Amino acid sequence: MADFLSNEWFRELNDTLANAEPIPADLDQPTVLVVIEFADAPSNGPHAITFSISPEGARVDSGDHLAADAIVEISFADASALTSGDIDSASALREGRIKVRGDINAIVPLLTWLQRAHPNAN
Repeated sequence: MADFLSNEWFRELNDTLANAEPIPADLDQPTVLVVIEFADAPSNGPHAITFSISPEGARVDSGDHLAADAIVEISFADASALTSGDIDSASALREGRIKVRGDINAIVPLLTWLQRAHPNAN
């Protein structure tokens, strides 16, 4: 498995997303943008990533997007642990390790899909 947020990690995740089952048809808008922020990210890497999700597919890119529907705040260590499957998102959310701003309803229909699309997502 590639190092979290490395170029190879982005490539592998985007390949996984490109080959995932179709996006749920019940999206309320043409594209959902979800930014995941890592306030404590190392200075030599991205401080955020943006998931772009539409009926045509999904991808993740480095950086944030001003038109995000929702912004998820999580520590760099917790995000890395989620990606590797060392912790699960439900526990992290319950424990207050994940904070969401914006339209949570924009991402709720996508959570199950993202969990199936990414083999280590919990």
